[in-house]
Amino acid sequence: MSELTLLLIRLAFLAVLWFFVIAAVGVIRTDLFGTRTAAAPARKAAKPAKIAAKPKKGEPRQMVVTGGPLQGTTIDLTETPITIGRANDATLVLSDDYASSRHARLFPQDGQWIVEDLGSTNGTYLDRSKVTRPMPVPLGVPIRIGKTVIELRK
Repeated sequence: MSELTLLLIRLAFLAVLWFFVIAAVGVIRTDLFGTRTAAAPARKAAKPAKIAAKPKKGEPRQMVVTGGPLQGTTIDLTETPITIGRANDATLVLSDDYASSRHARLFPQDGQWIVEDLGSTNGTYLDRSKVTRPMPVPLGVPIRIGKTVIELRK
């Protein structure tokens, strides 16, 4: 084998090795800091705000954090989904080692709120059962994500 061929093989191996090192650093950075999102472009005219429909009797009106570091935090429930996780763009940002960047999602459907696990590592629990598919959330039933406990209330 000529020296030129051997040199080219060494350089190719070195390039592949650096590619894997940079990819590993990128994965670690994403896990620690979450993904970056581009800032939304400025709008010329603001759209009129939608008037939120009043929750019907018996429907939850707010999500309350009942356990964990954010205990006492409340979020009013509207028609928009609520994302929960460590990512900075989540609706409820958790600083919990047991929560994933995009851990779970709560969304309204047919007059009830549904909890969905978004492929988290440690799982999402509704009462004492693990959420494996989208499940309806009754009033006052705890949702556990890592050390954080959440309930839907009137």
